[in-house]
Amino acid sequence: MASAEDIQVKELDKRASGQAFEVILAAPAPDAKGEFPLSPPKKKDVSLEEIQRKLEAAEERRKNHEAEVLKHLAEKREHEKEVLQKAMEENNNFSKMAEEKLNQKMEANKENRTAIMAAMNEKFKEKDKKLEEVRKNKETKEGTSED
Repeated sequence: MASAEDIQVKELDKRASGQAFEVILAAPAPDAKGEFPLSPPKKKDVSLEEIQRKLEAAEERRKNHEAEVLKHLAEKREHEKEVLQKAMEENNNFSKMAEEKLNQKMEANKENRTAIMAAMNEKFKEKDKKLEEVRKNKETKEGTSED
């Protein structure tokens, strides 16, 4: 880092909105060593065995990744099957319930219709009895008035 003697500060402008400064740093000393080396670090020689070991490790990582992906896909397919099975069961249950309700309504309507028909038959029988009675009364009146 630069020391206080290496830095010069010049005031450029003074305005209502603020001030402007120019900061001048001194040139680095020729004997000062930089923090970062100018050339990249030298690579050490890699042996054939080390290369082979790295390739095998990479192959193992690839196989592990592939196995994990396949496992994930299998779990996803299993989940899809479960969801589809559940949807089919719910659909079947709904169909059964709807059919059952329809059958109950049809049975209730049939019973109601039968009861109504029986009531109407009874009513008609009563009317027929009254008509027959009226006819008999009329015939008896006519028969007695003719005598």
